[in-house]
Amino acid sequence: MPRSSRTNDWGFPRWRGYGSSREATQVRVCDRHNCDRPGDCPAPKSPNNPDRWYFCTDHAAEYNRGWDYFAGLSAEEAAAREQADRATQDGYANAKHYAWGGPGDGTRSRDEMRALDVLGLESDATTEDARAAWRRLAKENHPDVRPGDEEAAGRFQKIQAAWEVLRAAEEARAA
Repeated sequence: MPRSSRTNDWGFPRWRGYGSSREATQVRVCDRHNCDRPGDCPAPKSPNNPDRWYFCTDHAAEYNRGWDYFAGLSAEEAAAREQADRATQDGYANAKHYAWGGPGDGTRSRDEMRALDVLGLESDATTEDARAAWRRLAKENHPDVRPGDEEAAGRFQKIQAAWEVLRAAEEARAA
């Protein structure tokens, strides 16, 4: 008896929905113990290894929470790697307006984050918060207010540089 080659795809219109088929769909389960959700987020088992774990979204976030891209590098090596990565990303600068919305989620550069640290602010601080912190700290550490205090003069210069970085970044975003 010949093998059946029956199909529902003959002629027009198609007699079944697009994307439907008779075969069972392969669903990979999350590799986290006792999780039965689909594991659709691959994660490396170890560096330079092609083997992957497959986690659900929640467990992938948990897996990546402590991951540091610059772990084990000196400050100079980290800066060199960041510069090399930035050189490859410059081609995408025209589409940066499609970035994630809101501050504190990757829209600020490393320099801006350092400037916010100097001003004692969190990553989600607004421009008005930064301006208020800059004015307050500048008044406290100004060389005219603390004459002869070298530490205050150094802090004042750092505060001024931090404000310049944040102001320039805000002007660039507005343009």
